[in-house]
Amino acid sequence: MPDQQTTVLNKIFKVLLLVFLIYIFFLSIVMMGVGFKSFRGLSENLITSVSNPIMGLLIGILATSIVQSSSTTTSIVVGLVASNILGVDSIRIAIPIIMGANIGTTITNTLVSLGHISRTDEFKRAYSCAIVHDIFNIIAVIVLLPLEIYFRVIEKISLKLGSLILHANIQGAEFKSPLGLITKPIVGFLYNSKFPDASPGLLQKIFSPTIAQILILILALVFLFIGLRFMVKVIRQLVIGRVEQFFSDYIFRNGVLALLLGIILTAIVQSSSITTSIMIPLAGAGIVNIYQVFPYTVGANIGTTVTTLLAAMATCSPAALVVALSHFTFNVLGMLLILPFKPIRMIPIKLALAASNLTMKSKIYPILFIALIFFIIPIFLLLIMK
Repeated sequence: MPDQQTTVLNKIFKVLLLVFLIYIFFLSIVMMGVGFKSFRGLSENLITSVSNPIMGLLIGILATSIVQSSSTTTSIVVGLVASNILGVDSIRIAIPIIMGANIGTTITNTLVSLGHISRTDEFKRAYSCAIVHDIFNIIAVIVLLPLEIYFRVIEKISLKLGSLILHANIQGAEFKSPLGLITKPIVGFLYNSKFPDASPGLLQKIFSPTIAQILILILALVFLFIGLRFMVKVIRQLVIGRVEQFFSDYIFRNGVLALLLGIILTAIVQSSSITTSIMIPLAGAGIVNIYQVFPYTVGANIGTTVTTLLAAMATCSPAALVVALSHFTFNVLGMLLILPFKPIRMIPIKLALAASNLTMKSKIYPILFIALIFFIIPIFLLLIMK
């Protein structure tokens, strides 16, 4: 009997520890976002300098990679469209930026997968499930951007949807993420991204603005690696086949359920970065695989558009609403083009598995991929185009 009580108490302790580690993980993602939000002005300057669709796409990738949030980038775009800063062709200019934001937002879960880099098999599983999101969004852009440039498919669909919504007279709304409620007080105590318009956080009181920003980012990375390191260990200890069975039988029983979970969870959390990143340690632990994670990440793409739609409705600008709807339309079209057809659906999966195999040869490949796709190529092409 004492042994049984010890076992139960041990399991309860591990569950509580896992909850705490998940909180630390969430905290690290929010801290990273807050630290990078100080670069928001740079993102706005980048966005307002768009002169053609390809440039818009590249700026969308770069701006979102900097702030690590497609919701931030698309909300900035919505605000610029609502204030007419982008001019008469604001909708046409905004759509490629939003496409780029979809690619840029995948940097977070790819960075999260690097937390497993010291453990080869674990990293291979985590990295493949992270990079499949990047590859899916890149393929969607390759297919849909030319159609948008020549036929304005997304713009036309979004205009139709906009007219239906405006006819329904939907008012603006505000929705607070429950994750924000439990993480932002701690993050705000350490670092306030609204400073100097609001009271400074602890780090900003002690250090200069630049040092404080660097420290919050370093702290975010430390929390991220600690959270991931011990989350995987605790998950493995708790599993004993039951969690795997639960995920297989219920959460990821089929692609449709996984897709719906991605949509709903991301709509609630209002961050695809968080909802896709939380799958990475589960993938690293071998609880979920790439075939289960892929439809979930596609659903997360659709769910993240809720934030932009709410922001657009709050502006009371028809053009801003159309731009927000273009984000939704792009993600739904990407899903319809790729997910239902197995031969096409397997393309991003096979490419992700091939990329993860490269990690067995050298750990420099995933780091090089992040640097090239999210920073070096966009910056290089932008310099050439200018």
